[in-house]
Amino acid sequence: MRDWHKIDDLPAWQDKLLGETLELADRSPFYRRRWGARPPTGRADLAGLPMTTKQDLRDGYPFDLLAVAPERLATYHESSGTGGIPTASFYTDRDWDDLCERFGRKPVPIGPSDLLLVRTPYALMMTGHLAHEAGRRRGVTIVPADNRSLATPYSRVERLLHDLGITLTWSLPTEPLVWAAAAEVAGHPPAQAFPSLRAMFIAGEPVSPARRARIAQTWGVPVIEEYGSTETGPLAGQCPQGTLHLWADRAIVEVYDPCTGQPSSTGTGQLVVTPLGREAMPLVRYNIEDVVEIGAADCPCGWRLPTVRVLGRAHEQRVGGTEVRQVQLEQAVFTLPERYGVRFWRARVTRRRLLVQLEVSPSMRLAACGELACALSRLVDAEVEVIGVDPGTLVPFELLTAKQEVMKPRTLFGPDEDWDRALRYY
Repeated sequence: MRDWHKIDDLPAWQDKLLGETLELADRSPFYRRRWGARPPTGRADLAGLPMTTKQDLRDGYPFDLLAVAPERLATYHESSGTGGIPTASFYTDRDWDDLCERFGRKPVPIGPSDLLLVRTPYALMMTGHLAHEAGRRRGVTIVPADNRSLATPYSRVERLLHDLGITLTWSLPTEPLVWAAAAEVAGHPPAQAFPSLRAMFIAGEPVSPARRARIAQTWGVPVIEEYGSTETGPLAGQCPQGTLHLWADRAIVEVYDPCTGQPSSTGTGQLVVTPLGREAMPLVRYNIEDVVEIGAADCPCGWRLPTVRVLGRAHEQRVGGTEVRQVQLEQAVFTLPERYGVRFWRARVTRRRLLVQLEVSPSMRLAACGELACALSRLVDAEVEVIGVDPGTLVPFELLTAKQEVMKPRTLFGPDEDWDRALRYY
């Protein structure tokens, strides 16, 4: 990848792009005000700059961080708002060339013989549009299944996967397990009834190694993890060895320790990113507010890029004296033996108690709950209660089988039709 032979060579490559990035950023009203008459010009200035926060993006909504003329813009996006008010992002056509190139960095090749099911939101978020555009540039047939859409309930997604012979999927990590449940209800065992499926691409949530392995085991195909954000585009991808690597040729990344206020190049802390070459809306030292662990050891894959583990959001829950992250609990849940059939779970924390519910059949309930309770007791300094509930409790069977009626707005109705639905879509 690119023109280096080891991680130590990356800074020289990054420096080639950083000067341009800083110059572009200084064209935005936000950074011009922040930097004044002495804008930064290179890496030596970077560490002394204040971080750009999500609140800065919200306060600057919609145009304060824009660095190009409006006629240069190609698309506008907003984040999902999982951590509060959504943030705005702009991209030019040149930005999109880079986004699509990074999306295509996969250990599983993508080409004209593929049918790619896109099951992440389109709307204002970038994820669906990115997979769609990047796939089309490689000749892929796109199946735009969207996400959280009335037009594509889970029964329809399962039918598309089965009847079309989908070869690749792009979704949140939660989706393939729900599809597996829907496939079983439809009489299509996931690992047997979908022979065309080659791989599943997942992104959008922190995912534990155990859950990734369970998805792969359930479907019998590789599960390729990616990491990024609407504000930055793709930031990391999975190598052939199964390790997540940062695209450090396209971003300078730092690990920020909020306790000391100090950044470093490796270790555990909040991820701070300076995307390189971003044209429409350059970001300098942008704190994504995700907690990550970054390493610099060489990987057998030969990619010569830093490794990263995404641990969750910066503000997680506490129980007893322990900070609890979803990915930790998830790792414990999916480390349970596959024979228990556990796919769906949820947890609630109070100051002194961790409560977990599992969907598990009555015959496996005692063993599954007991094993998980023991594992979680080693993680948290608090009371742990694990309760088994019947399959269909957390993910109702109706959700897997429903064929949602979707209609266009109407104003002319026959004598026996319900005209109270005149301008409703469902």
